[in-house]
Amino acid sequence: MFPGLNPKKMQAMMKQLGIKQEDINAERVIIEKSDGKIIIEEPSVVKVNMQGQETFQISGNVREENIEEGSEEENKEQLEKDIQTIMEKTSKDKEEVVLCLEKNEGDIAATILELSE
Repeated sequence: MFPGLNPKKMQAMMKQLGIKQEDINAERVIIEKSDGKIIIEEPSVVKVNMQGQETFQISGNVREENIEEGSEEENKEQLEKDIQTIMEKTSKDKEEVVLCLEKNEGDIAATILELSE
């Protein structure tokens, strides 16, 4: 952290300031974002507790995955499951469900409500 500073002195200073550090043994860290994930392989994770506030310092091999990288087959399977669920809840045919689901921009709850009226 500070070059030339004795690690024991550094720990003593941190203790005086109320800062506690703890190494976390982790194999992988995944941060989920709205548009994908940040994956950190072989991470070095340190949990820092400073005056009751916990923070984490993470370093390692970083890679990102975007939602678009998800398999197209998985997306199709999920869409079919959603359509089946809506058909079961509303007793409507597939064509009507698909049109309404597109109109509601994939919002399942809104589609069920609209078709149930």
